[in-house]
Amino acid sequence: MAGPLCLLLLLCAAAGAIPPPEEAARMARFVLHSCDWGALATLSAQDGLRGRPFANIFSLSDGPPGPSRGSGVPYLYLTDMEISVQDLQVNSNASLTVSLAQTPYCRKHKYDPQNPLCAHIIFAGSIVKVNDSEAVLAQKALFSRHPEMETWPKDHNWFFAKFNITKIWVLDYFGGLKIVTPEEYYSVKP
Repeated sequence: MAGPLCLLLLLCAAAGAIPPPEEAARMARFVLHSCDWGALATLSAQDGLRGRPFANIFSLSDGPPGPSRGSGVPYLYLTDMEISVQDLQVNSNASLTVSLAQTPYCRKHKYDPQNPLCAHIIFAGSIVKVNDSEAVLAQKALFSRHPEMETWPKDHNWFFAKFNITKIWVLDYFGGLKIVTPEEYYSVKP
């Protein structure tokens, strides 16, 4: 994790800036913006796995690090050479999971990654390639957190994509999942 982001999360946690459990939409925005990667699950199109779930790790970003800088849109940098992208070419539907387990927050509080207090968010939706104007935003969001991406092989034909959110589940407290609509999610201030 990047040094400034790690420090920011520690300061936010110390100041009580983690949203309370009753603010599920705000929690979803907070967790996504706090995370640099997520587990993307597709339905495999590969021989021997066709139609079965297939999860893979992808770097992501909804904006540069810092409070109130996230758009809430999970952007990704993809290539057709990647096995999950090949799955998405057959069926663009996917789920994306992000968790505070990848931040210092859960370790600091000694929360196991499966503990609901170590909040995690599950997004359902589809992956879509962004248009040229949105690619500028995606590039800024991703390269600000993952500068190494700029040096990846050009012959891999990388492109910017986003996770088009259709449903959101928040697990941030005991008692089960909370459902957040995309409208609720995008209307809150992170």
